[in-house]
Amino acid sequence: MLPITLQNNKNRYLAYNTFRKKYFLANSPKDSPIILYMLPWLLSVNHQSVPGYIEKLKEPFHVFNVENDKEIIKHENFFKKQFTIKEDKSFIRHMSNGCPIVGIYTIGSVGTISQTKRSDCDIWICIDKTTYDAKSLKYLNEKINLIKGWLDERLKIPVYFFLVDVEDVRNCRFGEIDFESSGSTQKNVLKEEFYRTSILICGKIPFWWVCYDWEAHVDYDQELSKQSLGDQHDYDMINMGNLDEVNQTEYFGAALWQFNKSLTHPLKSIIKMLQLKMFLETPKEELLCHKFRQRILEIGENVDFPDPSLFTMRAVLDYFSSHSVKDHFEFIKKCFYLRFDLKLLSKTQTHKEEMAGEIFKIYKIDRKDIYHLNEFEFWKLTERINFGGLMFEFLSDIYKDIVKIQQGTNLEIAPQDLTIIGRKLSSSLATKEYKIPVLHNPTENINLPVFTFAISGNMWQLSSSDDLTLPLIANDDIIFCLTYMVWNSFYDQTQIRMKPNPTSITLQEIINLGRKIKEVFGTYDITGVHFSNLLADEKIGKILLIISFETGPSSSMDISDICLIYKNNWEELFVRRFSSADKMKIFFNKVGKMSERIETHYYIQRNNKYYEKIIDRTKYIIDQMLSGN
Repeated sequence: MLPITLQNNKNRYLAYNTFRKKYFLANSPKDSPIILYMLPWLLSVNHQSVPGYIEKLKEPFHVFNVENDKEIIKHENFFKKQFTIKEDKSFIRHMSNGCPIVGIYTIGSVGTISQTKRSDCDIWICIDKTTYDAKSLKYLNEKINLIKGWLDERLKIPVYFFLVDVEDVRNCRFGEIDFESSGSTQKNVLKEEFYRTSILICGKIPFWWVCYDWEAHVDYDQELSKQSLGDQHDYDMINMGNLDEVNQTEYFGAALWQFNKSLTHPLKSIIKMLQLKMFLETPKEELLCHKFRQRILEIGENVDFPDPSLFTMRAVLDYFSSHSVKDHFEFIKKCFYLRFDLKLLSKTQTHKEEMAGEIFKIYKIDRKDIYHLNEFEFWKLTERINFGGLMFEFLSDIYKDIVKIQQGTNLEIAPQDLTIIGRKLSSSLATKEYKIPVLHNPTENINLPVFTFAISGNMWQLSSSDDLTLPLIANDDIIFCLTYMVWNSFYDQTQIRMKPNPTSITLQEIINLGRKIKEVFGTYDITGVHFSNLLADEKIGKILLIISFETGPSSSMDISDICLIYKNNWEELFVRRFSSADKMKIFFNKVGKMSERIETHYYIQRNNKYYEKIIDRTKYIIDQMLSGN
């Protein structure tokens, strides 16, 4: 490469990076300046009035080139004013003693048209661990955690920090980079996404991005050796490793994890699953990040930069327009539309609609479907759930196709990763006796309808006001119906009603018990379960005993109506009824041996005449059962 080619590439990359920052600023005008400008400043300052202050830290950490970033310099007086600092001198300067931070980078949807109000912001803080000792590394982790705590209280967009070693990135060791991903499955897949979607917040330019010549093939290692002759400390580019190809088994491993993630983020995952399927079916095709880099570095001076998410969407739609049946392709277009939160044909058209509209002129969606998709957050609950079911069926079909492609391949996936995936899928999908089923809702519950409890014969039914033709759930146990409501995130005490019925159960008691169930168990969230729990044998971790709920206020201390709600370590929730303490004891004799330190809670109506005595008696019985006496 000629020096002028390298310099031109750097200029084009920095111009593109500025374009991404501007779009992020437009998408999140309140949060993005803090992430783009204040964050590097916070990491490079150690002042007692500034979040992230470490008293024992002798020299501040230093983000590379932070002292020369014009926007950060321009904002510094505002930062100091915000923290009531009256000193005039700049707090950021070139450091020769402090431990360097190579760079701060985003990865993912931030600053693209796929960023929505539900997006989070994943940030890599890259360091060279060889320049850190154990103490300085401990202080940096502590500083990052303090800054995150401060940001969590002020930002709407959730921010997640990942402290990564450049050598690990270079060698694609991502074992600890994401709680929801696995080092044995991601590898080059994650690096490909990083190169294609990242924003350089502050620090060094990834050398891969500028190691390109449109006239000839460039040998990455050879060019790196030429460029690395200067002073490493001042060198403004960083070697994060080349990326020539991605092993097919890595695509398969990533597909496994996306299928796993689809249990909680189906819209996001279905797009990535389609992308991975495309990669698997075209193993000799040039990597998407290479095509994107070429587009950025070869684009004319007066031509708009492409958006990475839009670039990816176009590639996927181009491929599946000729590699899927018509019904599936129509569904794919709708998934993209909803994932990017588009509102075509609406009165207010943002830059997002203008950019995406060009693609949907090629791959058209029927006008009536567009109007219907624009109202997605106001769809009937049952319609959303049905759409989520279709989405999951489609995801399953994609997964099956991917498995067929990989049949007979020697997978490079750690056995524990497959165990975790299997347990998560079982938690979400498996039908078990007494288990509360999990619904596949495509998005968070917004604008919940009114829910009404009613009894028909000996069956309790829970219906939503936006669709009275079919109940959401029917069961002979009202506690089962209520737990189903709470577990699937439908519980809102202001939105609950009850039709007149001959039982002693009141609406207020339903509300009280629902509040208690949510307080004890929360709502279904398989992403919150630590891997160690999924690798362990099944055991009960938490129980809620409900005494005499349907029989009403008792005139005696007999315990003849017992409902037990319990959750295991695999995020499965169960509801069982017992007509006596002796029958409940049989159950605990079976499970008590495999469950230790069970967190126990109790509920009984306050207007029960023997409230305190029944609670004490129940606690005594449970203690005896769990102790094996």
